Amino acid sequence: MNPVLKLADAYHFAAAKHVGQRRKGEAEEPYVNHLTEVADLVARASGGEDVEVIVAAVLHDAIEDTDTSFAEIADRFGARVAGLVAEVTDDKTLPKADRKRLQIEHAAHASPGAKIIKLADKTSNLRAMAFSPPKGWPASRRAEYLDWACRVVDGCRGTNTWLEGQFDAAASVLRAREDALV
Repeated sequence: MNPVLKLADAYHFAAAKHVGQRRKGEAEEPYVNHLTEVADLVARASGGEDVEVIVAAVLHDAIEDTDTSFAEIADRFGARVAGLVAEVTDDKTLPKADRKRLQIEHAAHASPGAKIIKLADKTSNLRAMAFSPPKGWPASRRAEYLDWACRVVDGCRGTNTWLEGQFDAAASVLRAREDALV
C-alpha cells in the first residue's frame, strides 16, 4: 500500500476506534489529539523516513484502549506495525503497579522504533499534564507520574537526541508549573 494511504488509513482507523474517548485532563480534549501529537513527534524525530513507525504511533493505544486486536492491526497494517504496537502495549490483565514496573524494565530492550514511540508518548503525556492536569490528581500523583515517566524514558535514551530533548523540555515545563503551585 502507498505510504500516504497507509498513514491516512491509520488515522481513520484510530479516529473510529477512539471515537468518544477524551483525555483525562481538565480540558477533556478528544483522545485522537494525543495520537496525532505522538505521530507528529515520531514523524519529526524520524524525518518522516519510516512510515510504519509513524503508523504504529497513530495506533499505539488501540489495543489498550479499544476492542482492537493485534491480528486486526497485522491484517490491516502489516506485521511490523503490529509488532511495534505490541512492544508499546501494556498487558491490561496485570495490576497497574506491575504494568508500570514492566514499562521501566522493557524500555531499554525495545526496538528503536518502539523506543521512539515510547519517547513521543511520554512527551505528549507530560505536555498535557502541564497544561491540562488530570482531574482529581493531587500534586503528589503528578510528581509520581513525572518520576515514573523519566524512569521509562531513561531506558529509551540514546535513540533520538531531538526527541529526548522534547521530553526533557516537557519535563522541565511540568516541574516549573508544579513548583509554581507550591
